[in-house]
Amino acid sequence: MGRGSGFGKVILFNEHFVVHGVPGIVSAIDSAADAEAKKGGEGITVEDERTGAKGYAEKKRMQQKESIENMLKAMNVDPQKVSLKIWLGGNLPGFSGIGASAASSVAIARAIAEELGMDLSDEEINEAAYEAEKAYAGNPSGIDNTAATYGGLIWFKKNMEGGANTIERLSIREPVEIVIGNTGIVANTKAMVSGVAERKQKYPQKYSALFRQAEDLAFKARKALEEFDLKEVGNLMNENHRLLQEIEVSCKELDYLVDLAREKGAFGAKLTGGGGGGCMVALTPGEDLQEAVASAMEDEGFEVLRTKIGTKKSVKTR
Repeated sequence: MGRGSGFGKVILFNEHFVVHGVPGIVSAIDSAADAEAKKGGEGITVEDERTGAKGYAEKKRMQQKESIENMLKAMNVDPQKVSLKIWLGGNLPGFSGIGASAASSVAIARAIAEELGMDLSDEEINEAAYEAEKAYAGNPSGIDNTAATYGGLIWFKKNMEGGANTIERLSIREPVEIVIGNTGIVANTKAMVSGVAERKQKYPQKYSALFRQAEDLAFKARKALEEFDLKEVGNLMNENHRLLQEIEVSCKELDYLVDLAREKGAFGAKLTGGGGGGCMVALTPGEDLQEAVASAMEDEGFEVLRTKIGTKKSVKTR
């Protein structure tokens, strides 16, 4: 039996902008998806035991089937000629916006590779997971699967010429507590990504200005993180959320949770992931602040994840 894991992630800066070559910053979190793969059965079957937003697994099921087929082709395995039983679990909830699909893709790729006796490098796993992500996001930036594969804190820039993406490891002084709040809305990442592309083409002057602001913000955020200036990191997260609102990927539920987190003392808060639902992230250094923000969201009926960025933990298998 093959086993594998993939990190969950939170995009701290510039989701959507990264699709178009603007730098982004992503952090793995200390929650992961685990997978097991075993030859046998008929075709490819998936037993998904992850917890999370109601309906997530059901709504993503067809995309999941396509993603595994894409992954197998990238691994030079004919999906029509292999029978696999796949199990999915782990402590990463199936929320939209925290890289659940990418984490599961990396975990499944690692599990399949081990079961089929394939000695794949992290780079090859990352490439296979990127192909899998196309089923969920259409034109993914590659930032989610990169964080899921390598972990840690990453500076990411997509190569728009088709060459290798820029992937740089960043480090911060120590892990920092965050709260991820789930709207309960299963987001359609593919639709959100294509919507931004359409509006960017329709309103080139407006979007060019916003994209320049996002690029400048990324460099400021990198400096603030490396200097461990968490107040500035929070301010820049707030500014990034404003830019994401401007490109129309937020929604009233996300804005409500962002405002609530700030009211309860979060250093900064913004949507994370595809938007249009899914999750937001609040920077809440220290367990007391983390608990205050998380409890306020739970009191309003929202599901939350208490976790950390900057962790250097290794992912574990089942």
